[in-house]
Amino acid sequence: MARSSTPPPEFHSNFIAKVKDKLRGLVRIVAATPPNERPVSSISAIAVSGMNAATRRLEVSASDMANVMTTGALPATNGTVAADAPQAYQPLRLNETASANGGTQTSVTAAAASYVAISDPQAPFANQNGLVAAPNVDISQEIINQMIASYSFTANAGVLKAEDHMTKTLLDTTA
Repeated sequence: MARSSTPPPEFHSNFIAKVKDKLRGLVRIVAATPPNERPVSSISAIAVSGMNAATRRLEVSASDMANVMTTGALPATNGTVAADAPQAYQPLRLNETASANGGTQTSVTAAAASYVAISDPQAPFANQNGLVAAPNVDISQEIINQMIASYSFTANAGVLKAEDHMTKTLLDTTA
């Protein structure tokens, strides 16, 4: 007589019953915990940190793009600008670092090479050569940064939706 590799039907029903009991217990624990005290899953935390980083990337890029034409007096050789002269916008840079518990952290710093000299002899604050300081912003790079932010935000939102769907499916199987 050949041996069957399939467990008997009562095994499946017992196994499923045990899993459902465990899940019901977990659901009761979660339901008894106030929402503001529930632990956020690491998947959610990582996705939210990615969404926050994407939002910050977009804010920095938008600020740089909005101020690309904000010129000012060209700094002297010692790096100072006269007190009564306007200063050129100082572009920002987003720094992303991996978080120890997963996800990403961001910080915003001023760009190292913050200005370039351009000719604008009509500006009241132009130097004797007609030069002013303009923000060192690469518009094409900023457009790329904005696209990266958009794609990153969308991808992380998709992770949150998938986790939500999986959680709902899990809770439906326990009901």
